[in-house]
Formats: sequence, C-alpha cells, structure tokens
Amino acid sequence: MNAASMPCSGALRCLMSAASMPCSGALRCLMSAASVPRSGALSLARSFKAGSITRHPFDTSRQRRLNQALEDSMANTYTSLHYHLIFSTRNRVKHISQEIEARVWAYIGGVARAHKMTALEIGGVEDHIHALVTAPATLSPSQVAQFLKGDSSKWIRKEFPALHDFGWQDGYGGFTVSKSNLTAVVRYIQSQREHHRKKTFQEEYLEFLARYGIEYDERFVWG
Repeated sequence: MNAASMPCSGALRCLMSAASMPCSGALRCLMSAASVPRSGALSLARSFKAGSITRHPFDTSRQRRLNQALEDSMANTYTSLHYHLIFSTRNRVKHISQEIEARVWAYIGGVARAHKMTALEIGGVEDHIHALVTAPATLSPSQVAQFLKGDSSKWIRKEFPALHDFGWQDGYGGFTVSKSNLTAVVRYIQSQREHHRKKTFQEEYLEFLARYGIEYDERFVWG
C-alpha cells in the first residue's frame, strides 16, 4: 500500500516513517506521497511552469501608499528641501516648441502638486527643462525626477500626436538650493531663452556639474 491510496493520515505516517528508512526506501515513500490526490489526502507538491509567476510592477499608486505610511511614521519632522532639476529631451531633440511650452511647463507643475511637491518655477527651451521644486522628506531626488519625467512624457505623447515618440533623457542633473538662493534660481529659469542665445544646453549643463564639484565622464553624460 503506497501513499497514493492512503488517506491523509496514512500519507503522513508514510512521511514520518521515511525518516527511519534507508535512503532509497525513504525516497520511494516521499515520491509516492507527492502523487497523492488533493481530495482526502495530502498534497506535497504542485507542478511549476516556467514563466508562470505574475510579477507586480512597483506602480505609482503603491509608491504613494508607501510614502503616506512613511509620512505617518515621521510625525514632528520638519524639512525645507529645494531641488533644481535639469534634464533634456532624448538626444536633445528640439521637441518643445514655443507654441506648446507653456502647456508643458504648467502640466509639469501639476505633476509636482499631485506628488505633494511645490513647483516654484518650471521653464526651459526647446531641448531641455529646469524645474525648481520643494519636496517632502519622503521623496528622494531620484523619485522627484522619476515623477516629473515619467508623468509628463506620457502626457506629451498623448496630447501632441506629432510627438508620439517623445521622451526625456535617461538621467538628470539634481542640485540642492538654499532658501536664500531661491529667488536667484527662479530668475535664472525665467531667463532661459535669453540665456541660451549665447550658450548651448551642453555648455550650461557642464558648467553646473563643475560648479557643484561633480566628477563626470563626458562619454556618459548625454542621453
């Protein structure tokens, strides 16, 4: 009588007795127990099909729930965190024309609000953007960039059919700003068009990296 024809208790006894058997006998007992049907017996194993595991993406709704839980655990925490983010369109293609730039800047400001940030100034020119935001302590600079870039690129592709292949560069430049320097950064962003009559985005970006003492390899800067 093997475990396949036993009730559940019989299969269990078979498994328990396997511990006292020689290796080959114990193996036969274990293998027969694994084939016991579910009804009225013990099921020890199920077949596995490669690729059958469902993976759940780390979506923004889950991120928001985690951020809320983190906020709830940080009572009596007070911060003043201001970030100046700079990123270009993919390959610095001049996608953001003057006809649509105001809508794009306004939408990115709305994205910031949706993620509990305050957009102090959003601006740029055809091939890149500057975003000055105040962010809660629960958001890292990389998350700030992810939200601003990800949400806005989806909207741009949907809102402007001619830009169906629009995308931002892979990376970003992120710089902290002191409260005393916020007004100067706001003015700098507002004067982007005038500023870039004399200087390219690449020249501006490398100047920022040098000013903040950030080491880089120019082969990997642009994306």
